Amino acid sequence: MIAAAPTNALAATAAAQRRALTEPALVRWALIAAAVGFLALFLLVPLALVFAEALANGAAAYVSAIVEPEALAALKLTLLAAAIAVPANTIFGLCAGWAIAKFRFRGRSLLTTLVDLPFAVSPVIAGLVFVLLAGRQGLLGPWLAEHDVQIIFAVPGIVLASIFVSFPFVAREVIPIMEATGTQEEEAARVLGAGGWQTFVRVTLPGIKWGVVYGVILSTARVLGEFGAVSVVSGRIRGVTNTLPLHVEILYNEYRFQASFAVASILTALALVTLVLKTIAERRK
Repeated sequence: MIAAAPTNALAATAAAQRRALTEPALVRWALIAAAVGFLALFLLVPLALVFAEALANGAAAYVSAIVEPEALAALKLTLLAAAIAVPANTIFGLCAGWAIAKFRFRGRSLLTTLVDLPFAVSPVIAGLVFVLLAGRQGLLGPWLAEHDVQIIFAVPGIVLASIFVSFPFVAREVIPIMEATGTQEEEAARVLGAGGWQTFVRVTLPGIKWGVVYGVILSTARVLGEFGAVSVVSGRIRGVTNTLPLHVEILYNEYRFQASFAVASILTALALVTLVLKTIAERRK
């Protein structure tokens, strides 16, 4: 009986704490309703309107808009930029994550800050920086012209802008995981005779694979939807340097609203696929 008293007191205290931390049902449902209403108003309704406007003139007009040569060229360029930028950012993210999480060195804080730089810099400013560096009148412009290399108003500029705006995502996903797991497993593998590559593939990578997948998905979504930086460096040449977001804006400015929404529906569909993959990866992390 003497021992049961403190136990009952602890249980009562825990129950009181749970009650103190549990909101009334009315407050809980009000918050849920507010969140759902906000999402419906600003996300679901616009998404539904995109597809409704895209199909406003019928399926034939929809198909005609998305199979136009300029629309197909914009789609190919968007996917090409993603196919180059995302693998490059994955390799960079793994290298940066490994260096920041596993080692202590002078300049580590600076490297961490540089990884986050695209989050702080406006994409338009980033595009202007590339123009100032590699444009015809830029710092490297004369040398690039002398060697017949064109970056600005060409595909390389679009790829560079895509890499810049999306490179933090993989690094930012793997760094917390690597820091949480520490270095004991890698050190044990090295003691047992494993090489650096074997240690990474068989010890490190299995622990961070879903973080890598999550970062790749976010990076891909960022590249597909990028507008500001790509708009500055592309020159908006129809069928050559227009990505899908730029092509949508051009169609809209020309009052071809149905065609604009039809092309926008491709981006919307890609975003929804990305959202599903992101959810799956998030559950596996």
